This record gives sequence, structure tokens and C-alpha cells, in this order.
Amino acid sequence: MQSKEHWEKVYASKAPTEVSWFQQHAELSLRLVRETGISLNASIIDVGGGASTFVDDLLRSGYQNVTVLDISGAALTAAKVRLGSSRSARVHWLETGVLDAELPARAYDLWHDRAVFHFLVTPEARRAYIQTVLKSVKPGGLVIVATFAEDGPTTCSGLPVMRYSVNGLREELGDLFVLIKHEREAHRTPAGKIQPFIYCVFRKAVLG
Repeated sequence: MQSKEHWEKVYASKAPTEVSWFQQHAELSLRLVRETGISLNASIIDVGGGASTFVDDLLRSGYQNVTVLDISGAALTAAKVRLGSSRSARVHWLETGVLDAELPARAYDLWHDRAVFHFLVTPEARRAYIQTVLKSVKPGGLVIVATFAEDGPTTCSGLPVMRYSVNGLREELGDLFVLIKHEREAHRTPAGKIQPFIYCVFRKAVLG
């Protein structure tokens, strides 16, 4: 996976509102979380959350047990500053790459990843990611993964990416994840470009 140095340089050179994946509000992600029906005290982890406003939306909606994981300390600092000391103190922050993270076993009711998985361009990295999900998400827990669609960009932030169909993403995650629903999003970047995404909601098998 790409280096910590790369992402620190990205956030040193651009404001969080200038990166291509910026959303004023993560409306689709938040709706998908709400539609799962999980309780407000469910344990949620936002992988690659960085400076995303998704954590703001979760807190504003009443979710009380939120973890944000990102490889970039600068991105996490931007989110903390935006939230302010009282709100940021309600979040568990993890500065690490997802493949290096030592996450507790069966700790999370819901795993959310918008735009991390598609950066994993080797089979070994994808297998390691999936093993981390299997370890850290509770049996029967929910997994939301959003990636570039088949007609999405081939690179992002100067790095190559994978593109997926719904079936391709389902096959990549494997039989221990049951696809519940999927949606497509036409994300408009701050520069005005349209990037097609797919969002898939899975349930981890109870025996997984």
C-alpha cells in the first residue's frame, strides 16, 4: 500500500476541501448507515476517514461510538480541529494504515470504507485487508465499501487504483460477506470532474 509519506505530502499541499474525494457531507454513506438500522451506540469504524466530514455527520446524527482510522496524521488533525475539542474528544482516532492496524477482535458493528480498498492494487494487499475486516468486525456485522466503478478513474492522487463492478467487488471480498444492497454515486470533485463510485453494503457471516 502507498506510504504514509505520500499522504502526508498530499495534505501538506492541499486543504482538505481541495482533495478530489472531498464531500461537504457524506450523504450516501450516512443514509446507508441509517438504513442498516444499527443502534446509536453501535461501534463504527471509518477506515481512511482522514479529514472526511463523515465523522461530523455521524456525531450529528447521534452515533456515540465512532473510530476514525487514517494513515495521515495531518488529515486526522484537520478533522479534530474542525470538530473542536469537545466533539473530537468523543471520537477514537487511530493514526495508522489499515494493513498495519492492530485492531481488536470482533470489535466493530459496522466498517465503513470510502475510497481505501481501490488503492489496494495487489492481491496480497487485498487479502490482508479482508483478513483485517474478518478479524475486527463482529459476526453478523456490517461492512460498507465504496470504490471507483468500472468507468471510474484509473488513477487517484498520483497512484494507480482498481475499479470494480458490484459483482467484482462481491467476488473480491468472498463468500464470508453477503451483499445486502448496492448503489452508484456520481461524485463531483472540487475541480468539477465526475467520478463514478459504487457503494456495497455487506453482512459478515456469523461464522466468519
